[in-house]
Amino acid sequence: MTTSSPRGPNEKLGSLLSLAGISNAGLARRVNDLGAQRGLTLRYDKTSVARWVTKGMVPQGPVPHLIASAIGGKLGRPVPLEEIGLGDTDPAPEVGLAFPREVPEAVRTATDLWRVDLENRRAPGGSRWSDSLAGTFSVTAYAMPVSRWLITPADGSVAREEPSAVPGHGGVLLPDTASPAELSSYRVGHADAAKLREAAQEARRWDSKYGGGDWRSSMVPGCLRMEAAPLLLASYSDDVGRALFGATAELTRLAGWMAFDTGQHEAAQRYYIQALRLARAAADVPLGGYVLASMSLQATYRGFADEGVDLAQAALERNRGLATARTMSFFHLVEARAHARAGSAGACSAALSAAESWLERSRAGDADPAWIDFYSYDRLAADAAECFRDLGVPAKVRQFTREALARPTEGFVRSHGLRLVVSAMAEVQAGELDAAVAAGARAVDVAGRISSQRTREYVLEMLRRLEPFRGERAVRELEERAKLVLAASA
Repeated sequence: MTTSSPRGPNEKLGSLLSLAGISNAGLARRVNDLGAQRGLTLRYDKTSVARWVTKGMVPQGPVPHLIASAIGGKLGRPVPLEEIGLGDTDPAPEVGLAFPREVPEAVRTATDLWRVDLENRRAPGGSRWSDSLAGTFSVTAYAMPVSRWLITPADGSVAREEPSAVPGHGGVLLPDTASPAELSSYRVGHADAAKLREAAQEARRWDSKYGGGDWRSSMVPGCLRMEAAPLLLASYSDDVGRALFGATAELTRLAGWMAFDTGQHEAAQRYYIQALRLARAAADVPLGGYVLASMSLQATYRGFADEGVDLAQAALERNRGLATARTMSFFHLVEARAHARAGSAGACSAALSAAESWLERSRAGDADPAWIDFYSYDRLAADAAECFRDLGVPAKVRQFTREALARPTEGFVRSHGLRLVVSAMAEVQAGELDAAVAAGARAVDVAGRISSQRTREYVLEMLRRLEPFRGERAVRELEERAKLVLAASA
């Protein structure tokens, strides 16, 4: 994680680095490596270290201890925090990582997260996750929230009753600057919660079409802070409160998904944890399962496949007899993705079979939640292709990718682009270079129309797989075109 306000040059740290013979880049590398050993994703560089030394910027969370450990390892002795000028640091709490037991505290934790994020976005040059919180992703941070959700997936009454509260009139009328008295005097109605659900549905459509980094998608954190937060602090019955928490959980999960799509994994993790907590307050177990499935996809993507399996299975276990057939199918598909990344072919095959079986049982009249409307056989086929890519079965990759691409994907532009990339990689592996270049060119066109770091990373992986064929003119042209498109959309 980055640093808090400067305190003046940290001469102790600078002197000890000189004594140990460690350069700024060397210390950054050692800290990042030590963090990785603890399941953390750190992205420090020589500039970060220079800020610690010359400006006295204070790294938060566990980073001071990692610095001491890195220097101590080079010196061959323990190094206390006081020796590096960080003995008086009091790391700020990990905003958004808590999963409070009680509903009022859960509301405070979630609204604090939304406030910090929005304040950073409003700051000059602020477009990404807060510098004071970014820098770490730890899959172990999911352990406690998941355990508490599994034990108690639904809270008791969530009502906030104020006798003097004035009923609302179907609109989000409360300003972000409303006083506690003004908040408590407003009585939330079902129409207020419905408006938040409509906002979530609209944002999901923009995300699918333009990517998580599109400006329309990035309005979700503002909606949470400016519209959802005041409502959560107002007055409502248990019934309305459940609906309100459910709508807010959907928006929060979506904010996490958009952060994940744009490569802001630290923010995504915090939003996911709060979405799970809000889903518990809503007593919406299927929605909680959907959040867990999102966590699973992130963990698997980040290289923590075993944890991805656990998260997907947690979603499945709590939803037996509760979620619709389509929803259960998706949870099994997410489980299959994690098994494939872990290299467990048998378990992946069983999960894929279960996903297909559940999907076949779904019917048009089922009470499917709105958030699962994206899921149909083409998505199953697309993810099955990625499973077999990870398992190294190119024939199956080509089969399922062709099935996925044969179906219309109107409105799901990013998904179409990802499928084209997977298709290109499968054709490369099968030795069909012309087909690979054709699919790759179409994927690059899609990547140029959306704002998605995940899509960029897929395209870069495709280019890496084409490197052995750079002697071919078509491959070089595709590479040049891709680099221009990615640079323009960065």
